[in-house]
Amino acid sequence: MKKKRNEMTNEELFAEYKATGDLDIKNELVLRYVYIVRNVAFQMRGVYCDFAQIDDIINEGVLALMSSIDKYDMDMNVKFESFISKRIRGIVIDIARKNDWVPRSVRKAAKDIDKAIGALYTQLDRLPTDEEIAAYLDVSVEKYYENLRKTNLMNVLSFEMLLEETGGGGYNNQVVNTNLETMPEHHLDSMELEQEIKRGLESLREKEKLVISLHYVQDLNMKEIAAVLGVSEPRISQIHSNALKKLRLFLKE
Repeated sequence: MKKKRNEMTNEELFAEYKATGDLDIKNELVLRYVYIVRNVAFQMRGVYCDFAQIDDIINEGVLALMSSIDKYDMDMNVKFESFISKRIRGIVIDIARKNDWVPRSVRKAAKDIDKAIGALYTQLDRLPTDEEIAAYLDVSVEKYYENLRKTNLMNVLSFEMLLEETGGGGYNNQVVNTNLETMPEHHLDSMELEQEIKRGLESLREKEKLVISLHYVQDLNMKEIAAVLGVSEPRISQIHSNALKKLRLFLKE
C-alpha cells in the first residue's frame, strides 16, 4: 500500500516529486524545508540589517528554495539541507556585496590584520599566534579579539570571493559536474581546490577545525557552537575569524 504524503520521509517525497513532477508534492517539500530559509536569514541578519528586512531575505530564499528543489540531483552525495543552506547564504552574500555593507573602519581593521598575519607568516615560516598578531599590531589581545569580531562577517565574504576566484564557486556553487568527458577542466580544478582546502584545514588548530566543521558542515550558528564547546559566543567568533584568515592565506600561496 502506498504511503500517504504526510507519512513519507523527505527523501521519499523528493523521489516521488522527481518521478512525477507533481506540484502539490513540490509545495509540500517547500513547507518542509522553509525552516532552513528562516534559520539562515536569522543567522546572517548582521550582514544585511542596514539595507534589507528579514522578510525580504526570506522571500528571496523561498524563491531559491523552489528553484533548488527542481535543480537538486539526488544522486550526488550532498544533503539537500546543505545544498539549500549554501544557496541562501550565497543570496545574502550577493546582496551584501551589491550594497557595500562593510564600514570603512572595519575594512581598515581587516586590512591591518591581514597584513600582520602575512608579514608574520613570512617572518616565522608558520602561522602566527593571536598574541604575536596583537603584538605586531601594537594592541592588546583583547583589542585584537574585538577587531576580529567586527571583521568576522567581512571575512566570510572575502573567503567566499577567494573561493570563486580560485574556481570553487563559493556558497552559491551548485553540485559540481564530475563527468570528465563533459567538463574535465572544471572537475580537475575543483578537485585541486578541494585538496588545497583540505591541506589548509590540516594546518589549523584542533579547535579551529572543529568550529569550521560545525559551522559549515553541520550548519550550526556561533551561539550553538558556543553551547557545544562550552565557551562564550565571542570566543567562537574569534576562533572562526582566525580560521578563515588562515585558510585565505593558505589558498593564496
